Amino acid sequence: MLRIAVLFLSGLGIGTLGTLIGAGGGWMIVPILLFGLGFTPQQAVGTSLAVVFLNALSGSIAYMVQGRVLYRMGVAFAVATIPGALLGATLVQYLGSRWFTLLFALFLLFLSVLLHKGRTISGASYRHPSPEELNSLRSPIMLLGMLLSFLVGVISSLFGIGGGIVHVPFLIVILGIAVHSATATSHFVLAVTSLAGTLIFLHNGQVDLLVAAAMGVGVLIGAQAGARLSTGMRSEPIRRLLAMAVFVFAVGLILRHVFG
Repeated sequence: MLRIAVLFLSGLGIGTLGTLIGAGGGWMIVPILLFGLGFTPQQAVGTSLAVVFLNALSGSIAYMVQGRVLYRMGVAFAVATIPGALLGATLVQYLGSRWFTLLFALFLLFLSVLLHKGRTISGASYRHPSPEELNSLRSPIMLLGMLLSFLVGVISSLFGIGGGIVHVPFLIVILGIAVHSATATSHFVLAVTSLAGTLIFLHNGQVDLLVAAAMGVGVLIGAQAGARLSTGMRSEPIRRLLAMAVFVFAVGLILRHVFG
């Protein structure tokens, strides 16, 4: 009973923070399952994705009610993530990813620095895409976004992180999307990506349903709280929280590479 209560409270905190910064929470769940409960990497990834799906679904509904989701962009990017998520869920069964983990972590450190400074890759300010950009799948911002979303899908299932901790920095730093729109739209995409990955791991028997349910109830409640908190916050604190989260996740990956 104590274990269930701890998992619920963990899910509550993860759901609140994950939705507030649009990152889903998988980057926090996987270490808990690996080191706290002794899960295998495959079990940790599969169970994490199931919890992330519940978090993303709950948060997405709240953001949709608030009118902050860029639907055309969200649907296009979500479709692009599905084959990536399926590929990542397949690769994790076979690949030893120590060096990939290190390179990925270094790239995330770079993104966290840009996020902290409030800069995009191009140096441009954050913005909303124009209607012309959103209505055309051939626009540079949509083509680049779909390519990035495919890669996020691979990474999300490979590491069991749902992808939000990567997708939001991509949307903000590389595409220049405004912070509030990026977090909401990423959460919408995250719901689709994590569902696709979860189904693969369910088929392989690598989701602990009891743990997923205990944490899932917590994240469902926490996601609503995080979405409400975000309405009262300016974009700057959210951006800095995200930068800190990306930095912590990157350092965790480096430590995993060194000591794993």
